[in-house]
Amino acid sequence: MPKEFLNPMNHLSDIDNLMRGFEQRKYVADRPLATAIYLLLKLQRPLLIEGHAGVGKTETANVLASFLGTELIRLQCYEGLDVNSAVYEWNYQKQLLSIKIQEHAEASIAEKEKHIFSAKFLLERPLLRAISATNASPVLLIDEIDRADEEFEAFLLELLSDFQITIPEMGTIKATHVPYVVLTSNRTRELSDALRRRCLYHWIDYPSLEKELHIVHKKLPQIGRELANQIVQFIQAVRGKNLSKPPGIAETLDWTSALLSLEKTKLDEMTVEETLGCILKSNEDISKLKAENIPSILSQVES
Repeated sequence: MPKEFLNPMNHLSDIDNLMRGFEQRKYVADRPLATAIYLLLKLQRPLLIEGHAGVGKTETANVLASFLGTELIRLQCYEGLDVNSAVYEWNYQKQLLSIKIQEHAEASIAEKEKHIFSAKFLLERPLLRAISATNASPVLLIDEIDRADEEFEAFLLELLSDFQITIPEMGTIKATHVPYVVLTSNRTRELSDALRRRCLYHWIDYPSLEKELHIVHKKLPQIGRELANQIVQFIQAVRGKNLSKPPGIAETLDWTSALLSLEKTKLDEMTVEETLGCILKSNEDISKLKAENIPSILSQVES
């Protein structure tokens, strides 16, 4: 672990140090999140982060890897994800070629099998790569675990409990350097109690107006004060509407970047209507917001 984290100070100062390290990397982590990350590092327990889409769950793992100066290994979950995609699979073409070459070799069948089911024929996928790391503990991001099937979630339990993976042909591979595991979920389905028990937990909510302003200025320091205030106040007002997918912090930053590219210095009705696709991702939500009367929302936005 880097010297910047291994600091002979008390726990409170260490959490402060972690917060500063994240802020230096343009991620505004409040104390509850920083504490959860600190405990992840100290206890080597997986951390499950839930929250709305676009609030910075995935970015937490990216910044943590940067802070620690270690590799980030990401497993993007989806429906139908299986062991071959997530853990390992055999290089069948290479195995067949080796079998062909050894057809007339004097080795026994057991010796030939041991050869073709050795590490040189193994294709490591994210989970096995994380367990097999030889130099330092990587950050393993299991992103959007709620999108994977319950069967795959159950498969993860061995990994999260013992940090080991069993390969029938080779035996059990146990981590030399235990990875720092971050799981994220948008709560599209409820996760099992068994998975939750193995993890520390943190919920990332939409930020307050002050925190979101701080994030905007940290990520896009060239933004003018008036435009930043208007953007964040408008976004906060939009989140209060009954939309299917309210904009997250990611959409706030996307919209800010777009407005800067268009050389806008303040919001007006035409600009908002022309750029709604930066913050809303369905025609239904766009139509609903327009029906809410954009000028009325803008009238509540202070410079």
